Amino acid sequence: MPSSPSKRTIFFIWAGWAAIMLLYHIWAPARLTVQRPDRALSWTAESTRSGGPQDNKYYLQEPFLNRHVAWDSEYYLAIALGGYEDPHPDRVGESFGVARTGGGFWPFVVPQGQGEARAGISLSYAFFPFYPFLIRLLAPLLGLLGLTPLAAAALAGVTISLLGTLAAAIALFELGRDEWGAEGGLRAAFYLLIFPSAFFLAVVYTEGLFLGLAFSSLLLRRRGHWGWAALLAVLATFTRAAGVLLVVPLLMSWVKQGEWLELDMEWRQIYFRGLPWKAIGHALVVFAPLLVFMVWRLSYFGMAFSRVEDAFFGRGFLDLLGTYWAWRQAFYNMVGSNPQATAYYVVEFGAIVLAFTACIAGLRQYPDLAWFGLLVVVLSFASGPAQGMYRYVLAAPPVFLLLSQWGVRPSFDRVWTIASVLLLGVMAMMFMFDMWAG
Repeated sequence: MPSSPSKRTIFFIWAGWAAIMLLYHIWAPARLTVQRPDRALSWTAESTRSGGPQDNKYYLQEPFLNRHVAWDSEYYLAIALGGYEDPHPDRVGESFGVARTGGGFWPFVVPQGQGEARAGISLSYAFFPFYPFLIRLLAPLLGLLGLTPLAAAALAGVTISLLGTLAAAIALFELGRDEWGAEGGLRAAFYLLIFPSAFFLAVVYTEGLFLGLAFSSLLLRRRGHWGWAALLAVLATFTRAAGVLLVVPLLMSWVKQGEWLELDMEWRQIYFRGLPWKAIGHALVVFAPLLVFMVWRLSYFGMAFSRVEDAFFGRGFLDLLGTYWAWRQAFYNMVGSNPQATAYYVVEFGAIVLAFTACIAGLRQYPDLAWFGLLVVVLSFASGPAQGMYRYVLAAPPVFLLLSQWGVRPSFDRVWTIASVLLLGVMAMMFMFDMWAG
């Protein structure tokens, strides 16, 4: 009898996938090109025309690994190499509050001129520091290979994304094995790697690192390693805002354990028995992601984040009215006469339906994963603009657990694999050519 899948199996699948993704980004542009501009969204035609804004971004012009950098990659590379106040990214507004005297340390470098109006806020403030920080640490080592600083940073970013994806695949395998056995865990990890937006796991984007941290945190919490789970949750929070939602499964486990009852004490009990320091310590561990997020949110950097998100990216917390109008228009565009918009929004709406179905269906069997996934999907969906959802749902483990459950049927497994790989290839190609890919 063949042996059951193991972490070693996952490693070899990941290694093959990584090699294919790297080679595909070389082979596809050598074989064909795409016609500009991309008219998938109302604003993409201007951004993707020949000689347009995407062709003039300083951090997107390095030839080495150029097909692995596009769109938001600019900001991660800018933060890694020049800090948040790197002069190359665009800015919004004319001034923002009162700045303390410049200097400081990377990446928290505030411009000179206390109390003076500044030339706006860099768009880089919309992005969290941990991924650029790791790039900054690794890039000098890769620079010893003779690469330019920008090329070394791009290679560091791709390397970190790939390693994060390996951690995510292993953690998802373990989570899937808990629910559906080893074969089910293997299917869940495999479906992650071939999901239509999985190319984001092999480029200079945060998805690979974030999934590695978030899924590993969820797994460690299940295994009872709360301290390590909380630490990874904090790091995930400094990678993407959605990381703060990891406080929910941590809190669910803590409440289920009942230790919080020790905090419900009267003054007389406290006087005779003292404070329940162990319970207090565990509470701080559980709420660590939320605490660090609130500290960051109340800082200059958190306020700048909100300003840029609102003024440029058009996103906000539970922007229900904006979300309604945005997705209403997106639906009309999907059924309209623009085939590029139709093709794009079919994928987006398909991912939304799949994600909500998977998370709701999992509430009874794996509530910890389902609530985390559901909150990620809801808050991403309700943030405003009708775009990027098929990328955001990567962070919802129930998506891949449900696919794994369905994939026990050979017919579904083969059909889904064919469809997913074809979509992955097309969307990856859009990213390579600086077209809108989510």
